[in-house]
Amino acid sequence: MITFNQKTRIFHLSTSQMSYVMQVLPSGHLTHLYWGDELKDAALDYLITEIKRASYVADTDGIKEFKLERLPIEYPAYGNSDLRKPAFVLEHADGSNISDFRYVDFEIQPKLLKPNNLPSLVDEKGETLIITLIDNVKQLKMQQYYGLNHQTAALVRFVTIENIGIESIQISELSSACVQIDNTNQQLLHFSGGWAREMQFQQSELTQNGQIIESLRGQSSHEHQPFIALADSQFNENYGEIRAMSLIYSGDFRASVTMEMHDALRMQIGLNPAQFSWRLEAGEKFETPAALLVYAKNGLHEMGQIFRTSHQRFLVRGNHQWQERPILINSWEAFYFDLEEARLLDFAKESADLGIELFVLDDGWFGRRDNASSSLGDWQVNLRKFPNGLGSFSQKIKAMGLKFGLWVEPEMISPDSLLYQQHPEWVLGTPGRQHSLSRDQWVLDLTNPDVCDYLVETFMTIFKEAGVDYVKWDFNRSLTEIGSQFLPKFRQRETAHRYILGLYDVVERLTSAFPDVLFENCAGGGGRFDAGLTYYMPQTWTSDDTDAIERLSIQEGTSMLYPSASMGCHVSASPNHQNGRLTSLKTRGIVAMQGNFGYELDILALTIEEKEIIRQQIKFYKQIRQTIQFGELYRLKTAQRENAKAWLYVSADFQEVVVSYVQILSRANTPSKRLCLTGIDSDCYYQIAGTDVIRRGDELMQIGLAINDVKHDFFAQTWYLIRQSENKKRN
Repeated sequence: MITFNQKTRIFHLSTSQMSYVMQVLPSGHLTHLYWGDELKDAALDYLITEIKRASYVADTDGIKEFKLERLPIEYPAYGNSDLRKPAFVLEHADGSNISDFRYVDFEIQPKLLKPNNLPSLVDEKGETLIITLIDNVKQLKMQQYYGLNHQTAALVRFVTIENIGIESIQISELSSACVQIDNTNQQLLHFSGGWAREMQFQQSELTQNGQIIESLRGQSSHEHQPFIALADSQFNENYGEIRAMSLIYSGDFRASVTMEMHDALRMQIGLNPAQFSWRLEAGEKFETPAALLVYAKNGLHEMGQIFRTSHQRFLVRGNHQWQERPILINSWEAFYFDLEEARLLDFAKESADLGIELFVLDDGWFGRRDNASSSLGDWQVNLRKFPNGLGSFSQKIKAMGLKFGLWVEPEMISPDSLLYQQHPEWVLGTPGRQHSLSRDQWVLDLTNPDVCDYLVETFMTIFKEAGVDYVKWDFNRSLTEIGSQFLPKFRQRETAHRYILGLYDVVERLTSAFPDVLFENCAGGGGRFDAGLTYYMPQTWTSDDTDAIERLSIQEGTSMLYPSASMGCHVSASPNHQNGRLTSLKTRGIVAMQGNFGYELDILALTIEEKEIIRQQIKFYKQIRQTIQFGELYRLKTAQRENAKAWLYVSADFQEVVVSYVQILSRANTPSKRLCLTGIDSDCYYQIAGTDVIRRGDELMQIGLAINDVKHDFFAQTWYLIRQSENKKRN
């Protein structure tokens, strides 16, 4: 519910889990009063009047003791008497950077609004508060959007700037959201990493130096997730308040927390100003990406539950939102570029016999693509490898009862390609500067509508002719020398953001044209695993690191924000191709069953015994697939602490529970261990599938399941529990 008290001029946005409160002062400044657990009555105007003034801070509006720098300004400007970190900076035609927006009006729309041409949550039953502020001197209109999703404690925020004057302005910095928090007893939470080790959960102390989480790679990046949170310093899985921000965007971002000299915290997230500027002509409007704000009062699990629910129910769209994901096999780690049709058909037939449902043809099928040095942009099938074309090959795959998937990397171009010979001006880069190569490829300029149209037309034809059921959309290098031969010189610093707008346009058109095709986002693994692309593609290849032990932390971190149905997880070869580790097929299978299950190894080279293990894994995953992909996830405490990970899924109807345990290193002379469950019904009985053992829910939570003796490194065990009817309790 969104309410406005005319007398106190207080806005109160509330759900059953959260309240967000603001007040308009007599001066027209919009202040932030509260963001936390639900309040029944938000008469909080005393919070402003009780603020003590510091004598050395400048007065505002010539009013004695009216100190703007001591006020919790909702969206602070640069250039006035608030000398703390601003949420935005504008450059005016007269060369000044001063902004002064004052409240004018508000309206409430009966649905969740989103920025035009940008991804965001969609909820026809939500509400959106739009607060309008005006800078009368510079004739600029700002609108602050607050979208309320009633079914979670999530809030969607974005900002628009409209030039209602006659002179152009330059936007040099613009956050999507800013919140002031007075409680300094907080920890900073974020996710960091790199290629093949994405989404490593981090926490750190706050200082007055300020902390920044950002990407300057032209993508959300392997390095950092566009996410930041403040948590009670004593937080854990089920305790402590957490306030989090996530940017629904796939390009450069900056998230920051600053502690000002009076100890208040200012948390912000938005576009990264290092590679962003935007010229706003008279009559034009600019919209920021949307930010998703989440409040949780009971620790990490509740925070993750709100993010996962928000993403799965209100961000993911289309036919695949609630559709079970197929078990796939990918050709990459089995064959790399060495593709030969007859061998691939044998590979596919063996896969189908084992119960696999989707065959994915990865890199190497087009142009002269025998290695990474050529042909990106030349999206014609290699007839030496597929003599009768891709459509014929696809039909043979489908005749085996398999679906057909295809790897593509549309945003890239090889210097050694016909496309580059025809259109060298289509390469993203700055004229006069050498273009850096990465993986022997450059990036296409998606700020150019001709390039976007070419990609849409090209892949419309390919997807149709090949009859694809699945597309793996890859992006294997960051943006460098960011510039555009299409844009004029005064818009060059718009390139990075316009690139993302072009990307969203291309994927929107293609996914809309092929609503039955399952699109998987990939960027060298999780380099663009963000909410922005989740809006268009319902699943993402979580990491190029397929090692089961490395995947434990990668998948744990990812699952704190994203639903299981969005995570691609595969069983690969042992020794692992990324780090050489040896792990059992059982352990690799249990870890990969934490998301969308698949295989990425040469099954033709496996023994009869190994193939039988895979057959049983597939059979088991099909049995639990609905629970894994669309059930609720709980992380479990383990006696081994950092040496072990454990988790469980509860099905949406609460009838099934899947529990998994992985211990990294074995240890001598340790007592037997038990694993206590959570998230199940304490008053119900559960049978362990494959046994006659029935346990009551409270026993499973307080006493737990017995873990088998751990006699080797990289041990894994799983349990499948079925809730019993009232007449089938234990004797």
